[in-house]
Amino acid sequence: MTTLAALGDDLRRRMFEFIRQERRPVTREEVADDLGISRKLAAFHLDKLVAVGLLQAHYGSSTGIRKVGRRPKMYEPVAEAIAVTIPERRYGMLADVLTEAVMTEAGDESARDAALRVAYRRGESLGGAERERVRPGRLGAERGLSLAADMLEKFGYEPERAAPTLLRLRNCPFHPLAAKAPELVCAVNQAFLAGYLHGLGSDKNTAVLAPRPDACCVELRADGVGQDASESGTACGR
Repeated sequence: MTTLAALGDDLRRRMFEFIRQERRPVTREEVADDLGISRKLAAFHLDKLVAVGLLQAHYGSSTGIRKVGRRPKMYEPVAEAIAVTIPERRYGMLADVLTEAVMTEAGDESARDAALRVAYRRGESLGGAERERVRPGRLGAERGLSLAADMLEKFGYEPERAAPTLLRLRNCPFHPLAAKAPELVCAVNQAFLAGYLHGLGSDKNTAVLAPRPDACCVELRADGVGQDASESGTACGR
């Protein structure tokens, strides 16, 4: 069975998404409770995901599990990137931005500047459409981040509200391209998100480059939220 076939099953896909989002080893009991299925059925499908290389399993302890008898079997995603991406990558969107940048590059622009211009306008257009749809009125910082999170979820960023004024993005829709050309791809990503915030009318928030391991290189902050609050690292995300 291939990874694609394994995730073609809705139950297995939901299992994989749950474990990936937990970002820690989980037991079959936790998976079963989350999906509302029996532990035996959860174990069967989890072992199928291990067999195709999407999960790895080991025995260990887990918070909330009684430490008597046999240690529980723990499951977590493999460390390596997988061909089937969860959530869906957005290579097409990035390709469109770069193509339009090449076709519309002005004489006094560099290719990079053209890409940032196009990305900003794309984001601005999406933000404006969302503002027209929800008509939110005056946006405070927290409300702006809430609206942004809804859109970013659809685009595969996996937003996480780390604080009322800080929205972290646990997934990079453009990985592994971001790993190959981080300065360009992360700058395009930042321009796109900055444009979205402006189009949305969320001018009290800022899209900031703040790369961290295993996350997107950009996070959204209320104005005045500094680097210390974000606890940023130096590695580009996935």
